[in-house]
Amino acid sequence: MQRIRKGDEVIVIAGRDKGKRGIVLARVDERHVLVEGVNVVKKHVRPNPLKGVAGGIIDKTMPIDISNVMLFNPATNKGDRVGFKIVDGKKVRVFKSTGAVVGSK
Repeated sequence: MQRIRKGDEVIVIAGRDKGKRGIVLARVDERHVLVEGVNVVKKHVRPNPLKGVAGGIIDKTMPIDISNVMLFNPATNKGDRVGFKIVDGKKVRVFKSTGAVVGSK
């Protein structure tokens, strides 16, 4: 089971975007995630008239290592570690500091 999934709100704990919050858009692989508004770079794009792509400089969101983000805990307004518990026969993610189930309001 993954500690950080698509749709989770995370906070960046290391790197040039430290302190920024965003939603996980996708898991690129086991170690990297795409986070909305984090690790945005300028990318030079060559025009391709066959595909209808205009050339120029675009902003592109690049993957960030999963070790540089923490799940955001709305109860404490901080990043929090994630653990697992069995609740009603199902394995669920819980915040380490409060013990609350991740995703429940």
